[in-house]
Amino acid sequence: MFMGEYSHTLDTKSRLIIPAKFRNQLGDQFIITKWMEKSLRAMPMAVWEKLQEQLNQLPLGKKDARAFRRFVMAGALEAEFDKQGRIVVPNNLREYASLEKSVVVTGVGDSFEIWSAENWSAYTAETADDFDNIAEGLVDFDL
Repeated sequence: MFMGEYSHTLDTKSRLIIPAKFRNQLGDQFIITKWMEKSLRAMPMAVWEKLQEQLNQLPLGKKDARAFRRFVMAGALEAEFDKQGRIVVPNNLREYASLEKSVVVTGVGDSFEIWSAENWSAYTAETADDFDNIAEGLVDFDL
């Protein structure tokens, strides 16, 4: 399970070190794609395959379904680590997520997200202010 929050630096060659705990869970090859709230989502191949199945079930007659499917699939790439446990974040993903130097890697269960430190800070501040309401909205899930 991916969990925790880690601050890292994107180097001048767009390389990002991934926490060792996360590397061990990902395997040799994995997927990174554009995700919600201007973040990137990285996941093991098995999680990606399940997500692909879910995307393929979306009704193509609905504009939002087509848009979501296109966005996630077009933004995806197969990634692997270099010998130092780093990944190269391509320009299109780096620009989408506003990744510059300071980056936050956050575990979210079956995958992890990559955020610009600035976007993560803004997101967590906003979420913290509304956390009680968010929790109440999820009461049906018996958390």
